[in-house]
This record gives sequence, C-alpha cells and structure tokens, in this order.
Amino acid sequence: MSAKSLSRTAALMMLLIFISRLLGFVRLRAAAEVFGRTWQTDAFNAAFVIPDLMYFLLVGGALSSAFIPVFTSYLAKGEEEEGWAVANSFLNTIFLILVALSLLGIAFSPQLAPLVAYKFTGEQRELLVYLMRIMFPAVFFTALSGLAVGVLNSYQRFVLPVIGPIIYNIGIILGAYILGPKIGIVGMALGTVAGAVGNFALQMVQLWRWRPHFQLKIEWHHPGMRRILSLMAPAIVSLSIAQVNLIISQNLASGLAKGTITALGLANRLMQFPLGVFAMGIAQVIFPTMTRQAAMAAWGDFRHTFSRGLRSIFFITIPSAVGLLALREPVIRLLFEAGEFGPADTAATAHALLFFAPGLVALSGTQLLTRIYYSLQDTRTPVKVGMQAIIINTLLSIAFLRFTDLGSGGLALAYSLTNIANMTSYVLRLRKRLGTIDSTRILTTISKATIASIGMGLAVYRLAHVIGLQVDLATSRGRAIQVMVPIIAGTLIYFGLAAALQMEEIKVLGEMVKGRKLKEDR
Repeated sequence: MSAKSLSRTAALMMLLIFISRLLGFVRLRAAAEVFGRTWQTDAFNAAFVIPDLMYFLLVGGALSSAFIPVFTSYLAKGEEEEGWAVANSFLNTIFLILVALSLLGIAFSPQLAPLVAYKFTGEQRELLVYLMRIMFPAVFFTALSGLAVGVLNSYQRFVLPVIGPIIYNIGIILGAYILGPKIGIVGMALGTVAGAVGNFALQMVQLWRWRPHFQLKIEWHHPGMRRILSLMAPAIVSLSIAQVNLIISQNLASGLAKGTITALGLANRLMQFPLGVFAMGIAQVIFPTMTRQAAMAAWGDFRHTFSRGLRSIFFITIPSAVGLLALREPVIRLLFEAGEFGPADTAATAHALLFFAPGLVALSGTQLLTRIYYSLQDTRTPVKVGMQAIIINTLLSIAFLRFTDLGSGGLALAYSLTNIANMTSYVLRLRKRLGTIDSTRILTTISKATIASIGMGLAVYRLAHVIGLQVDLATSRGRAIQVMVPIIAGTLIYFGLAAALQMEEIKVLGEMVKGRKLKEDR
C-alpha cells in the first residue's frame, strides 16, 4: 500500500472507529439508563471475562502475533497459494477449538463463575452463570469475525472489518432498549448475541471473494503452520497473563460496594475511547506495513514507520488524557446520568476515571509497541513484559486497597502504573534491539504535547466550571453545552499551542486526514 493510500485508509479507519466508539457509548448509556449501576450490571460485566479470555487467547493474540505476520510474509513474497495452505490449517484448527471451548464453557459455567467474581452469592451468582452461558455463543461468533478480519487485514482490507463492530453495538443497544424493559439484563445479553452474529455475517461478505482458496483441511507439518504454532505459544502465555490481571482486579472489585465493577467498567470504556479511535486505528493500519518491511529487512523504513506512528499516537492521546481528567464529571453526567443512573453513580465513575486517565498514554503506546514485536515475529518479549505486569498490578492493587481509602480508584491507579511500566519496558528493549528508535524526536513530541496539554487542560477545566454555573445541568441541553463548548475550545487551544511549539505532527495529522502522501521527515 502506498504512503498516500496508507494515510487515507488510516483517516477513514479513525472515522469509522470513532462512529463505532460513539455507538459504544450509546450502548453504555442504554445499559445505565435502563438498568443503572446495580448488582445485575456487575454480573453482566463479569460474565464477559471467561468468554473474552477464550477470544483473546485463540483469536486476538494468535492473529496479531502469529497468523498475520506469517501469512503476510507469504503474500509479500508472492507465494499466495502457500500462504493459503497455512491459512486453511490455522483457520480450521482454531474453529474446532472454539467449538469445543464454547460447549465446555456453557456446560461448566457454574464452576467458572467463582474465578471471575468469588464474592458473588445467591441470586447474583445464579444470574452470572446464566449470562455466561449466553455470552459464550456471542464470543464464539465474535471470534469467527476476528479470524475473517485477520485474513482481510493481511490483504490490507481495513474498512469493512471496522464496520462490523458498529453492527455489534447496534445489536446490544436494541437488546437493552427493546428487550431490557421486558426481560431485564438478559435482554441486553441476547442483543449481544444478535450483534455478534451480524458482525460475523458482514465479514463473510467480503471474505467470500477468496473462497476458492479455502479448503477443509489441516496440514500440521507445513513449515508455515509450525512457525505459527511456535509464535502462538508465547503469545498465549502473554495474553493469559493479561487476562489473569483482569480476573484478579475484578475479583478484588467484587468484594467492594455493589456497582463497583460497573463503575470501573464505564470509566475504563471512557478511557478506552481515544485509545480505540486513534491508537488502535493507527496501529492496526501500519501493522501489516511494518510486517512487510520486517520481512524484506527494510529496517530504515521500519524505524521510520514506527517513529511516525508512535509520535502521532502521543500527539493525540496526551491531550485526550488531560481532557478526560478536566471534564470527567461533565462527560459522565452527559453520557450516562439518566433513568436509573443518578448523581452518586456519576461521582463513583468519575472517581475511577480520575485514576484511569493517566494510564491512557502508556496503554496507547503499548498498542503499537506490542505489534512491533509481533511484526518482528518475536512473541517472547511480550511474555516477559506480561509476567512483569501481573506482578506489578497484583501487588499495587492489594497495597492500594489495604493501605489507602481509594477503593475502586486504587484498582484503576494500579492499572495505570502497570501500563506505564509496560510501555517503558517495551521501549527500552526495542531500543536495545534496533540500536536506534528516533528517541530524540519521540521525547520532543512527548514534551511539547504535555506542555500544550497542560495549558489546554487548565483552560478547559475553568471554562467547564464557569459554564456549569450558567446553565441548567438538569437538562440534556445544559449538560451538552458544558461538555461541547470546552471540548471545542480545548481543541483550538491545544492546536494553537502545538503550532506555537512548532510540532510537526500537526502537518502529519493534516496530511493523514486529507489522504495526501506523507512527506518524508527523516
């Protein structure tokens, strides 16, 4: 893909992901408005953990760490038929494993429930088990969609895979608003299944063009398949560690006040919004490009692609993190405070977001950094960093809960500090491996973006406070004004300060949005 096409695709990707994330907030608002922040919503959020573990291990990690790098290397060398021989073996194997694990998960949900929320008892535990049995089929279809997306991304097809999550969110929203008032939180779970099926169907539409290549066979001894399996093993361990982290945090949260899991989930979703729109969009688009550059040993281009991608991510996510800190209560009030979700729920969610926001920048950088190692077909480094992460997160979480009164904020702070440690470790290891990673320019971007963001954040916080005294915050109109006016003003202030600081990322972002060929800046 040319630089011009790469820029245009990245811009379109960010737009579609933005739409998807907006619908994600509509989905969260639907849950908050219809069900509130209760033990039922805690059970719904907890029900996703084990099925999601199945997805991340078999699909999320396998695709990014093993399948896409190996399959793309065959395509880059013009060996498409050999690539599909590997793809058939991989896809058929994962499909059979998904079927087996889904059936086992449904059968043994009562035994799995204590692993995600050991403090749940009685009716809440029964609801958790029931919801888990619904979620396994939902994640099964989401996993199949992920497999299709892996093939499409290898062919540098990015747009349709991003539309799939939009359908997924619409299914959940309809389930909450239409079925929720009639059958409770189960209605939202059924909407999740419907959205997952719709997402899968959409991916199959485009994948259908490559159907002549697909065969129902498995060649375990193919060199490419052996390479995938060798790369997958460390990745599965790495992602297992990450999921164990989540399970530990959620178990600790299950012993806190009712609704804590929901508050943490909502705050984390808000923190994930700029991560998903910008960081993941940029990382996903340039990942196949870095994989091709690594396969062709074009290390100069590889370093350039990495540096530009990371600097673009920092340029956007640093002000996003500061903006979330400054506007956390007004944003939560606007998005979620309706129906069963009241002011106390807003305050609880804002408390968690206060401690989640600092980790946004590090988590965004990690999205690209992990793909760097996968593009190099190195899955052992993420395992080492992951083992470090579980130790840091567990010790910090227990320490904050035991020795401070932060509550859910302690769990969020532990998460943020762990991500900062992870990103630092990845960067130091990468620099040692590549020799140079354009450190000076990356640090310059971080410094200038931080200075501009602090100025913007102070202005936005003050402006939101003044507007809050002038409008009726009991109305949606007043809340929207308190959020949108500071966001617009903050954007202008940030870009003005960035221009004054002569940040070259302004030009890069402008070229990306316009779909122009990115000029060399090496």
